Amino acid sequence: MATRHSATRHSATRNSATRNFKTIASLLAICAGLSSAGLMAQGAPERTLDEIKVEAVHRAEVGGYPLIGLDPNDVREAFKSIHTRDKDEWAEGFMGVADRYMAEGKSLEKTDPAKANADYIRAWHLYFFGRWPTDSSPKKKLSYAKGIEAFLAHARMMDPPVEVVHIPFEGKEIIGYLRLPKGATGRIPMVIAVNGLDSRKEDLTESFSAILPYGIGYIAVDGPGTGQSPVKASPTADRALSKVLDYLATRPEVDSHRIAMHGVSWGAYWGTKMAILEKDRLKCVSVQSPPTDLFFQRDFIVNSLVGNREYLFDQMPALMSIFDNVTTLDQVVDEFSKMSLVNQHLLGKPTAPMLILAGTKDTQVPIADVYKLLDSGDVPKEAWINPQGGHLGRQVGVWPDPRIFKQVILPWLDRNLKANP
Repeated sequence: MATRHSATRHSATRNSATRNFKTIASLLAICAGLSSAGLMAQGAPERTLDEIKVEAVHRAEVGGYPLIGLDPNDVREAFKSIHTRDKDEWAEGFMGVADRYMAEGKSLEKTDPAKANADYIRAWHLYFFGRWPTDSSPKKKLSYAKGIEAFLAHARMMDPPVEVVHIPFEGKEIIGYLRLPKGATGRIPMVIAVNGLDSRKEDLTESFSAILPYGIGYIAVDGPGTGQSPVKASPTADRALSKVLDYLATRPEVDSHRIAMHGVSWGAYWGTKMAILEKDRLKCVSVQSPPTDLFFQRDFIVNSLVGNREYLFDQMPALMSIFDNVTTLDQVVDEFSKMSLVNQHLLGKPTAPMLILAGTKDTQVPIADVYKLLDSGDVPKEAWINPQGGHLGRQVGVWPDPRIFKQVILPWLDRNLKANP
């Protein structure tokens, strides 16, 4: 009996030890596996689908980003067939509405080109919201491709039309949309326009049409890691934008001594970096909400970018998509630390003349980053800071994107590009 009891006790001890070991191992595995999820939990929760629908319709009604130019009724119609957060289902919903406008545009192109053009614009906006914020699934990729097709159909009707340029780059190509003022004589000043995280060169091509009457041309390209850019975001990806400068120097119509750059959000990051690295080739640079340092720090990523409500949805997945092989929040933190202009020892170096626009209430790029940029460098910078503004300085009903662009950015670019040395 004693032996039996002893064996039973030993067996119970072994079982208990095994259970304890498995419990500890499981806890360790959970802690390791949920390190990124734990970071996610510290930020605000993402919007539910119902919340996204309500907010998207509201933004369409007030002309808020990213629904500028979309008809609220088209958005409501698309949402009728979207019942989950599935990316392909989202894309299909918006493609279904856009396809109708695209077909009508093609049927009217010869008989009613003005109506056809309006249909192409409507289709393009819907397709692009179908792929928003990034083309991260098969149907979103299809929606993006259809959006480019619709935009190019619209672009052919522009006067002057868009010239699609293909710039060789490291065995691939940079695709740009170039427009020159109609009837311009002599060498023309130019602006290189670079998009943000979820906008695209097509959006900037449309908005920068307003600069042509100033006698200034432009080329719009996708920033590293976005759209059709041939290179992902990295500390050296600015070399693709330097290649665009090289290309413009080969164009006989372009005044290579009067080239500016404009960037929004992530494009503003690249614009700021180029203002330093290419200060001798850029006459001036304008940037909206440029990240410089604090944006790239862990605390800001976790506490401000995760579940950010100023951003409609999926900001973190969109951020992951611009880098190579980044799929977790921890990896974003690692990549971001390399992107800081302070960590790259660039902030504080001489820059081209700059205009910096921002909103004090921006939750996506800290206003402290803007002030840090304003305090650095070797030449005075101009600033337009909206104390009631959010990202890019925008303020619904007071300072919407088009007003900022036409009343602040364009006059500044015109004045600086045409100024004597």
